[in-house]
Amino acid sequence: MLKSSIIPVLQAVPLPVLLVNAEEKIVASNQGAQALFGAALEGRAFVTVLRQPQLGRALEAALTDGRADQVRLRITPPGREMLTLVSVAPLPPDEGGILPRGGAMLSFEDITAVEEAEAMRRDFVANVSHELRTPLTALMGFVETLRGAAKDDPVARDRFLAIMEREAGRMNRLVGDLLSLSRVESEERLRPTTQVDLSAVLKGAMQTLTPVAETQKVALIRAGETGVLKVSGDADQLTQVFSNLIENGIKYGGAGGSVTVTVTHIAHEPVLRGPAFRVAVSDKGEGIEPMHLPRLTERFYRVDTHRSREQGGTGLGLAIVKHIVARHRGRLKIESEKGKGSCFSVILPAL
Repeated sequence: MLKSSIIPVLQAVPLPVLLVNAEEKIVASNQGAQALFGAALEGRAFVTVLRQPQLGRALEAALTDGRADQVRLRITPPGREMLTLVSVAPLPPDEGGILPRGGAMLSFEDITAVEEAEAMRRDFVANVSHELRTPLTALMGFVETLRGAAKDDPVARDRFLAIMEREAGRMNRLVGDLLSLSRVESEERLRPTTQVDLSAVLKGAMQTLTPVAETQKVALIRAGETGVLKVSGDADQLTQVFSNLIENGIKYGGAGGSVTVTVTHIAHEPVLRGPAFRVAVSDKGEGIEPMHLPRLTERFYRVDTHRSREQGGTGLGLAIVKHIVARHRGRLKIESEKGKGSCFSVILPAL
């Protein structure tokens, strides 16, 4: 095969590809490979482009023994780092072509996203296991105690049963949030088409949480736009979003303070390319350190782990909020300053 005919074939391959001859020199490359390793690759010794011992051994085996192999390799093209799966395949001699004594083809598959997804899965399983193990260990310990020394002690029995009820409730909330997160993620690409009155959704969420606010001596305040505010959405999921944000404001906004829900109409929201409603849930609590803000919507991420668990938090609430807002083609914005409270804003396209 002549070089003039093989180059178009290489350019049609979606993966970066290098052809290396028996002398371990690069004789052809496609645009994908040139984007990774630079232009003018032809004629260069392969080792000057990628000096990786494991890959060098795989290439040598392909050229001398005709063995194909795959190597996982971390490379650093300009501006980023990526994990690649390099497939090394031997090629037969091509008399009259560019591989008269044979050679090898190396293709580079970017598996960075796959690896990151796998790491997220491992972290998720580890976090769920940890979150369930703690209350389960407590329950098993109290069951053992109630069967033994505390069996005939009514005061201790009532105290232990109350703790067991609290821990069982915590596990139930965690399982409920896990199921909710799974359902929301599976529907994230399905945009809701039902018309929903945003005012009614907020009214329902605030009424439901009024007893909680009264217990904490927190005032719930509704401000801004009123009347019928139409958006395209899933009423149950939007209720879940605002219930979560308002409840967080009540829990972490400080007893004796206030949580304000303000609705603002935006004539033209640049990112959403049209009119929108901004619902801001703000409190006057302790606020959040700037370093935590980018990670608040990560699964199981907590600013104060001990306090969050005491308040009954599962660490999944804001992750659920993020996915629901994304499903509604909206935006979630978090603003906070230490000592000055926090503001969680949801911006939804208006009808």
